[in-house]
Amino acid sequence: MPKVDFERDSVFQQIFTFAPNAIALVSIDGSIMRVNPSFYPTLGYTEQEAIGLTLKEITHPDDLIKINGLIEEVLNGNSPFYELENRCIQKNGHLIWASVRLSLVRDEKQETPLYFIAHIIDISDKIATEQKLLKIEKLYELISQNAQDIITLVNPDGNIEYLSPSVRDLLGYEPEELIGKDSTELNHPEDLEKIRSAPFSDNEVVTYRSRHKNGTYIWFETAIKLIRDEQGQLLKVLGIGRDITERKKVELKLQESVERYTSLKKYNHDAIISLDVKGRIINTNEMAERLTGYRVMEMRGEPISIIIGERNLRRILSFSIEDVTTERKINKIKHKDGHHVEVLTTIAPIIINKEKVGYYVIAKDMTEQKQLLIAKEAAENTNKAKSEFLAMMSHEIRTPMNGVIGMTDLLLNTTDLDEEQQEYVEIINKSGNTLIKIINDILDFSKIEAGKTELQAQPFDIRDCIDDALAVLMPKAHEKKLEIQVSVISEFPNKLIGDYDRMKQVLMNLISNAIKFTYSGGVSIVVENNGRENHKIQLKCSIKDTGIGIPKEKLNHLFDPFYQLDSFMTRQSEGTGLGLAISKKIVGLMGGDIWIEQTDEPGATFVFTVWLKEEVSNSKDSSIPEIAFVQKPLKVLIAEDNQINQIVLKKMIEKMGHFTSIVENGHQVIRALAYETYDIIFMDVQMPALNGLETTKQIKETMPSEKIPYIIAVTANALKGDREKCLEAGMNDYISKPIKSEVILERIEKYQKTQRREINDGAYK
Repeated sequence: MPKVDFERDSVFQQIFTFAPNAIALVSIDGSIMRVNPSFYPTLGYTEQEAIGLTLKEITHPDDLIKINGLIEEVLNGNSPFYELENRCIQKNGHLIWASVRLSLVRDEKQETPLYFIAHIIDISDKIATEQKLLKIEKLYELISQNAQDIITLVNPDGNIEYLSPSVRDLLGYEPEELIGKDSTELNHPEDLEKIRSAPFSDNEVVTYRSRHKNGTYIWFETAIKLIRDEQGQLLKVLGIGRDITERKKVELKLQESVERYTSLKKYNHDAIISLDVKGRIINTNEMAERLTGYRVMEMRGEPISIIIGERNLRRILSFSIEDVTTERKINKIKHKDGHHVEVLTTIAPIIINKEKVGYYVIAKDMTEQKQLLIAKEAAENTNKAKSEFLAMMSHEIRTPMNGVIGMTDLLLNTTDLDEEQQEYVEIINKSGNTLIKIINDILDFSKIEAGKTELQAQPFDIRDCIDDALAVLMPKAHEKKLEIQVSVISEFPNKLIGDYDRMKQVLMNLISNAIKFTYSGGVSIVVENNGRENHKIQLKCSIKDTGIGIPKEKLNHLFDPFYQLDSFMTRQSEGTGLGLAISKKIVGLMGGDIWIEQTDEPGATFVFTVWLKEEVSNSKDSSIPEIAFVQKPLKVLIAEDNQINQIVLKKMIEKMGHFTSIVENGHQVIRALAYETYDIIFMDVQMPALNGLETTKQIKETMPSEKIPYIIAVTANALKGDREKCLEAGMNDYISKPIKSEVILERIEKYQKTQRREINDGAYK
């Protein structure tokens, strides 16, 4: 054992001597070489008695495995120290629970282990407290299994540690859903201050409301019991809560009946005048004084005709609940100074013991509302004029922009440009396309605002509409490796009558936004039948993504024109901010609505409804299950021995958004299929060792049918009979070299349509 100079480091000596916890320097073989003064009060050994003892001798036999494991971890590990809790044996034979922290000291080169430093802290009180709490929790758990009241244990930090099963019946939650949460999380906001400021003491009773899982509130009366340790420190707060909702309802009704009539007149914003059966004023409120200019004392006993005229007084006296025309005719009140105030009037009979004893006349001052209505109409007219001007200007701008874009396309496709010129023209082309999209959005919005948009009715299949929208958007989704899922219930008719282009426009706007703001995961599109009425079907479409989501404070403005989530100075995406506004206008024209659905899941879910006419003859059995298909990147195996052909196929397929693997012969194909699942194999017919035809036969004979990929033969031969040989060998399709990108795309799309058709056929069985 290397000799250790304990005296060299004076700082170490100070820490070692005056540390409040027991410290022992232990040799690599486990023998104690030195202990500090605190070792004696902790374990009862003086330094002379402790030297030569081993850690194992002061450790309970049942914990030796833990100590041995600790020593081994310290010798082999990279952490500066390791710690465990175990039982230690004092000199007098008593057991204490201790926290043993072990660290390793090495030589100056950090190579040779010299000795361990063991910190031993007595935690017997802590362990005893934990065991006491465990017994308490077990006891309350046993008591509360069949209790009708909610029994709660809360730690000093206010977090729930135990809830009785009765929370399931009273609040609709499983106990596990609330364990660990703030005990005030479900309380009504108006009750929080009362609960938090309550001076909790034994046997105190607190009354408050808690939120049920369905959103309603339940009144509870909870008795509080504080659980403390021997030193008086708070360990737990026990609460026993009883549902007093019904009792509280009775109390609130009683309170309401007392306060209703005294506060109704005093604080009402409308003028309230009570009359006897002859039409004389009995009483009024403060708002009636403001409306008429008369003091209450001036009006009492006077006929109400002084402010509404004799004819309207007769109308009130002949008032019946069935005839509400009387209310509409009393539309003005004469002020004391002679001018008239426009009002909206409500009349109600006063009935006591089934006998009419008078009337209430409630009059709302409509002066301000009428001014607002006039201002609103003026603003709408101004806005309409602006929209018409904007529509005209957008159209005028768009015409020359089409020329700019057309000429740049000609330059790109018909002129040999050097690299710098190519870059400049592409920038012009891209900028032009971006600008024309903005102008088109503004034109669309302006037309809708100006009331110049008319829907075009035509039969279409909603599935085709979704497919056409995705055909434009899928490259961006593939680029971001997003999964696009589509689900359309099969009961939808093949043909619905509506505006196909506008429907596609809404889908494009919503799906494009979902892809734009989603960086991992995917987008799902679900189409449902939301009801039928008068040979029309209400289509409900949900577009859900796993993207960045939308802050709650932004939701109210989401469908406002020109509104974007990120500000002008910091935004990271292009656009006018009109997409959602246009979509809202379009679905409104189609008799529907659009909104964002609130969920606890990541991302955002947009939902819209539209009404479309249906052709009854084309409707399907509603018992047919839902059809679902997934468009996602495919896994493609390229079996080709020519290196150039490998590169060509790989580049073509990967540019289409799919994943590729390459093998050079049939044997490698068989091995690849043993370890991985592929959607498609592009199989060269002529390969060394094992050719494509023989490889295909082996795959068909040895693999389960559901795991066999779609096999496309690739051959340089294009003679009569070659295609038949490939299909006879079990291949699904055939292409000949030289290979063109459009042919590859056509075969992949053919495979995807086959897969979708198989899913649909399975759903219809």
